[in-house]
Amino acid sequence: MSLFDKVYTRQQTDSLKWDKLKLVYGRDNVDGIIPMWVADMDFAAPKSITQAIQKRLDNPVYGYSFEGEACTTATTNWLKSQHDTIIDSSWVLYHQGVVPAIASVVEAFTSEADTVLMTAPIYPPFFNSPKQLAREVAFCPLDESNGIYTLNFDKLEAALAPEQVTLFILCHPHNPIGFTWDETALRQIDALCAKHGVLLLSDEIHSDLVLTGTHTPLLKITAHPENVITLFAPTKTFNIAGIHAAMMFVPDAQKRQTLQKTMQSHAQGGLNIFAIAAIEGAFSKEGANWLAELKDYLRANIRYTAEQLNAVDGLRIHENDATYLMWLDYRATNLDEKDVMNRLLDAGVALDPGTKYGEYGKGFLRINIACPKETLEQGISRIKAVFTA
Repeated sequence: MSLFDKVYTRQQTDSLKWDKLKLVYGRDNVDGIIPMWVADMDFAAPKSITQAIQKRLDNPVYGYSFEGEACTTATTNWLKSQHDTIIDSSWVLYHQGVVPAIASVVEAFTSEADTVLMTAPIYPPFFNSPKQLAREVAFCPLDESNGIYTLNFDKLEAALAPEQVTLFILCHPHNPIGFTWDETALRQIDALCAKHGVLLLSDEIHSDLVLTGTHTPLLKITAHPENVITLFAPTKTFNIAGIHAAMMFVPDAQKRQTLQKTMQSHAQGGLNIFAIAAIEGAFSKEGANWLAELKDYLRANIRYTAEQLNAVDGLRIHENDATYLMWLDYRATNLDEKDVMNRLLDAGVALDPGTKYGEYGKGFLRINIACPKETLEQGISRIKAVFTA
């Protein structure tokens, strides 16, 4: 039996995934609904994290703290051991999360007259954060053929060319589709952004969850490190999103200073005392061993999900290369999204509607398969029932 087979009761723990279904889905009765929506795993964090936090708890003085050398060294050593990438410790800035970090970068390096560019469909905070800061948002839609997504670089260059476009946000690996960017594509993106004077922000929060092949950090291959900022975090990898912690890797000293000034203007930046301990526990040998076992479990869940849903007429789903999020294509059923969502909830399963990720997500659903096999089997059975009724 795998340690990931254990079913934990998460109701009444103030879990966003489990305890906010009424609010998120607008239903008075959510009893028995299996939540397979937000990117939050139903697995316990590795013992190395719990032990690191417990060790800090053993000293009952929780005064002001800072990220010491051990925290930064754990981070840089992890990048080296897991991704064969060497970064200077001076490049590392800390933030409360990747989404707040996106907002800080947008505020620091763009103005209200500027446009932030991204691909589509895409993770909603990529476009919501700039909009909340009164920036314009533009999309370079991915091309899709038989469920395979690619980026047209002629279209990308045309989208980068306008003077008002000053920031491009790259989702690497991609959420919600779950593919990885290869080195050739990354080099082209890197070159085009530099050519047009567009800052390149790479969100690599899912980089430790590449399940097929390897992750290529943008900072490993960039020819323009001064034009690149990378966002990174242990939170998705180790299921510790409730322990707010993220890193920004910023090679350019002036950009680091600008970011620090922006964060300080909002009294932001810096990690809480338990987030520091969690990072040190996560980025460890024990954490790496746990992660290897997790990825095997996720691969099995992905295979099962694909086998089950691809057997249903009108559905198509690819085994994703990265993340525990799968992108289900139901366009061939000709069903309306609102109708599909209601049917799913009636059947007892909550998924993410594709249009949450923009208009190019119409006809799709995002499924979180990071749960014990017992839960997954129940959830997939309910999804199949909706599309075979």
